[in-house]
Amino acid sequence: MIFLILLLLFLTPCVSGRFVVNVTQTSYQAEENQNITLEWTFSTRRETSLRSISILCKLFTETRPFVLFHLHGGVESPESQDPEFAGRVQWDKDVLTEGRLTLHVSRLRTSDSGLYVCKVFTDYGRNNGRCWLNVTAAEELEPQRPSESPQAESPRGLWLIAVITTLILFVVSMACIVLIRFKRRTYNAAIQMESSSEEQTIRTNMSPSESEHEVRLSNI
Repeated sequence: MIFLILLLLFLTPCVSGRFVVNVTQTSYQAEENQNITLEWTFSTRRETSLRSISILCKLFTETRPFVLFHLHGGVESPESQDPEFAGRVQWDKDVLTEGRLTLHVSRLRTSDSGLYVCKVFTDYGRNNGRCWLNVTAAEELEPQRPSESPQAESPRGLWLIAVITTLILFVVSMACIVLIRFKRRTYNAAIQMESSSEEQTIRTNMSPSESEHEVRLSNI
């Protein structure tokens, strides 16, 4: 029992003193020409000062590694930075002693895709954290042609539509006139036939004296 207690007392400072570096995101996705913020967190102490912190961040690609950011004893070393990232990386100095490393990378390129590893060195420990960044090419939008409205048709097309419309109206009008005339002729013929039939019937039913009287009246 006493041995277990002594063992726990011995391991407690070892576990509590372990230096850890984490990433807030293990993977990032962005398009070229955009800006992005990569963030790491690490263990700190109350007496942690800026001078006691050194950081080296690299980008590992299929071709070769690139130095993204270098901080030595709390002082940035831009001469160690690769030209590909010159003027494109900013860091927050105020939050570094709180255990936060934030790197703002601007004007992203597709060649910025790869594995980002930041190593943090302090007087009480060292460790590293890593994350992935995938930068895709921005979609190039082709200029769209203005859609042609029916009013924007060529004069030749408008002239053709007008001619066809006129022909259709003319044919319909002629058909209506012919139909009306045909109905009138049919109606007049029917009336004439009906009148002749009635007149013949009257004459047939008249007596000889009435017929002679009608002939006399017609001769007057």
